[in-house]
Amino acid sequence: MNAVTRMERRKSTSFQLFKGYMFSLPNYAYILLSLFIVFCFAVLYASSLNYDGKVTLIVFAIAMTLWITTKLPAGYVALGALLLIILLRGSDTSLLYESFSLEIVWLMIGAFVIGEAIKVSGFANRMMEAVISRSTNSNGVLFYMMAALSLLSIFIPSTSGRAAITLPVVKELANVIKDKKQIQILALFVPTIILMTTSATLIGAGSHLIGVELLEKATGKTISYLQWLIWGLPFAVFISLVTYLVVRFLLVKKSSIPLSSAEIKNQSMRLKKRKMTKDEKRALMIIGMLVLLWLTEGLHGYDIGLITIIGALAFMSPKFGLISWKQGIEAVSWNLILFVSAATALGINLVDTGVVKWIETSIFQLITSFSDFSTWGMLCFILVVSITSHLYITSHTTRAIVFIPGLILLSTSFGFNTTAVLFLGLVGMNYCLTFPVSSKALLVYFEAEEMHYQAKDLMKLSMVLMPVYFISMLLFYFTYWEWTGLSL
Repeated sequence: MNAVTRMERRKSTSFQLFKGYMFSLPNYAYILLSLFIVFCFAVLYASSLNYDGKVTLIVFAIAMTLWITTKLPAGYVALGALLLIILLRGSDTSLLYESFSLEIVWLMIGAFVIGEAIKVSGFANRMMEAVISRSTNSNGVLFYMMAALSLLSIFIPSTSGRAAITLPVVKELANVIKDKKQIQILALFVPTIILMTTSATLIGAGSHLIGVELLEKATGKTISYLQWLIWGLPFAVFISLVTYLVVRFLLVKKSSIPLSSAEIKNQSMRLKKRKMTKDEKRALMIIGMLVLLWLTEGLHGYDIGLITIIGALAFMSPKFGLISWKQGIEAVSWNLILFVSAATALGINLVDTGVVKWIETSIFQLITSFSDFSTWGMLCFILVVSITSHLYITSHTTRAIVFIPGLILLSTSFGFNTTAVLFLGLVGMNYCLTFPVSSKALLVYFEAEEMHYQAKDLMKLSMVLMPVYFISMLLFYFTYWEWTGLSL
């Protein structure tokens, strides 16, 4: 057999394999592929968009498709998208290198270190122990857990971090509740409240920071830590109380189960005997200073990213700190940091290359006939899209990357307040219930061996809480938020 024949056979075999693979794809894959090809041709032949913009938009569409439809690591896709843009000469190498210079990246690094220091100090465990000592029945446990988690949301930014810190204490609570159904309710209630309190502060979720970064790049506007606290904290407290009542009436079928009086007495005695340690006092002092500096950002001029890194270094300092440099570095989720840096840089590049302006112009031309679109209609649209977004994009951070640029474009096209649209969209996206995979905090408790909730209970709770969350946001918008200057 000569070389030419062998080559022809290999080509034939490769073609058969490719053909077999293509015909094994589901029907919807062909539809998606066809739509993507049409989209690429439309972008390539758009005369008003330059080459850099065309490359960036097509690569962003590829990344978004992979985030939504595949199980590839989000950070891998985002980093690959940046490299592809650079290799296709859609941007220079600074797009990759400068992605780590963004404020959000350093803020999140500092937040992980601070969360670890608070955990090591023992302060979080003291709060959880106080829950047991003050509770006399299972309903009391739910109420005091809600209060403790609301406070923790200000100190520990990561939702999964708060879930990990509270899990050992909740396991302790399970030993004194005894009733299996009540334990399952507690295992469901804790991560639910962790998610409901996310809106309290600007650093409550990485999506908040990404959204504000994109807002500042696109419009020059921003939301300070203090302003977010004014708008977000009252809503977080309100929706947590509403969630507590919904859980009580929906899932607690029988009267509350009394706790073991002996265990309550033991916890009370333990708290009275155990004075606040030096580590706990030190943690409180540093956190107090950080919160003060965050709140007074407008006075001293240093942004919250720099302040957070200073706080992280203070917690890792050799003599005064609570954790070592190695502990702090290991506490950082570098997978998430890489994803956030690359994905945010990808979003900012959409602005720098003129893609955002091009889309905005195109949208504006299409919607001129809807110039009388009401505030009520816009508000409902934002809330419905953002609250339901967790059903089709499980990653909280990915939802922000995918939806925030669109919301900013929509608001500028219709002439609405972009800051208000961004805030409402981000608070809506904080609703991450319905499925265990909708949030890492839910997964922590769902996968716990000793105690976990039922997926059907989560679905049942979400079916009630989703419309309640929607109505609560409407209520807040037309009352407190409008009174405090948040208006479309």
